[in-house]
Amino acid sequence: MTEENNIAYGIHAVASLVENKSKRLQEVLVNRDRKDKRVQRIIDLCKNGQIKVKFLERQAFERLIRKHQLDEVSHQGILAQTTPLETLSEHDLWPLLEQTPDPIFLILDGVTDPHNIGACLRTADATGVSALIVPKDKSATLTATAVKIASGAAETIPFIQVTNLARTMRSLQDKGVWIVGTAGEADHSLHQAQFKGPLALVMGAEGSGMRRLTRETCDELINIPMLGQVSSLNVSVATGVCLYEIVRQRPVS
Repeated sequence: MTEENNIAYGIHAVASLVENKSKRLQEVLVNRDRKDKRVQRIIDLCKNGQIKVKFLERQAFERLIRKHQLDEVSHQGILAQTTPLETLSEHDLWPLLEQTPDPIFLILDGVTDPHNIGACLRTADATGVSALIVPKDKSATLTATAVKIASGAAETIPFIQVTNLARTMRSLQDKGVWIVGTAGEADHSLHQAQFKGPLALVMGAEGSGMRRLTRETCDELINIPMLGQVSSLNVSVATGVCLYEIVRQRPVS
């Protein structure tokens, strides 16, 4: 079995499921040898919430880890068996657009590392993003790794996969969304841009950046000022820089 999104692992990811009483949560699996306050807190929350907890001997737990191909990850001795996270489509965007005044959408083009997907989800939640949009091809999905790194944000931020990213961007533009892309060659910085009204921020993969058609579809291109010798930032770091500048320019509701 490959790593899928029906397993959550690590203290933060499992605690988030338990604390939020996620309907996806089926049971929590604990390595019996793992004894500390953080794990005990999750166990107590499960008991109070009538969530099934199964304690496994070390060898049985390790067999389960190998079965799910999680040998190389920091599972911290605790797993949650869940139903898969729902992956949404382009059609799910329009209700979000109608329900939210001046929404912010985050578009990731060609980001293939699930660690970056998870980190971007976490920042998206912190900055009030309405949805994260990715293409179905050449993009990471909601793997267990992405869910762990997201630290609960995978439960709160709609994750939307679209077949044709440029077409989805044009549809957003038709509905009044201004699309801003990040590119090193842009002639003005994010600090010079005006982030008003419905907005979509497009981030490309580290190094290669956005694909040509994605770049050409943007309404505006901005750069992140780089004052040192490094030419670019990790995409999740760059996303955080841009999203917090957007939030800075908008009134806090």
